Amino acid sequence: MSVLVDTPIWSLALRKTKTKSVSEIEVISKLAELIEQSLTRMIGPIRQEILSGISSPAAFTLLREKLEAWNDIVIDSSDYTRAAEMYNICRKRGIQGSHIDFLICAVAEKHDLSIYTLDKDFLSYAKYLPIQLFDNV
Repeated sequence: MSVLVDTPIWSLALRKTKTKSVSEIEVISKLAELIEQSLTRMIGPIRQEILSGISSPAAFTLLREKLEAWNDIVIDSSDYTRAAEMYNICRKRGIQGSHIDFLICAVAEKHDLSIYTLDKDFLSYAKYLPIQLFDNV
């Protein structure tokens, strides 16, 4: 099964800090394995989040070029509508989330993708939404 990789995973892998915990190294290794197997997928909002906040134009350009290896899954009106439905389902149960999180859920559901994330909010969403979370184990 292909995997929609969320921003926190990319951010961890792309961060330039030299010291990383064992669990962080495991996450990065799993991402590398998924990339090697051509199982990773991208959407525009995640690409935007990854590139946002990079102050150096040279670093921005370099990262933008690296990310061009992934074509974005096309998001259409029905995906936004489904994301809103998912938002409403969770909100009725007292679960808050970002609009991008629910768009990720909608796209993952539509394209039968698991979601690879470090964002614990997705554990709450998965209780009520038909999404699959990627298990790093």
